[in-house]
Amino acid sequence: MTELKYLAYCWIARGDRVLFLRRGPGVFLAGRWELPGGTVEPDELPEAAAIREVVEETGLKVQVTGELSRTSWPDIAGREMEIHAWVYTVEEEGEGDVVLNPEEHDDFAWLTPLEARGLEMSQHFRRLL
Repeated sequence: MTELKYLAYCWIARGDRVLFLRRGPGVFLAGRWELPGGTVEPDELPEAAAIREVVEETGLKVQVTGELSRTSWPDIAGREMEIHAWVYTVEEEGEGDVVLNPEEHDDFAWLTPLEARGLEMSQHFRRLL
């Protein structure tokens, strides 16, 4: 039986720039860029997971304003797993400084979608650009 995994991410924009995070050394997909977000815990709504993950990964406080995309794909590591992911548009509660969780990410950048196209990232993020 195929296991299901649920992920939730946030499209945090400041003007025409969006926040991207680079996965740190020693973590799955190290060196790749992504939007802030992560795993939806059991009994957690995807919107709540997106907000929680943003706080954990960046220290920023956000509120979900809408759904930007929803997509699914088979696990890229070859496990019997299907991934379901949401990307939410959000509004920041004030413009705070990004404070990375060094256990997950080692860099961040505010980039236009055009600038972000040059980054190494997973296909599901690239489709958003």
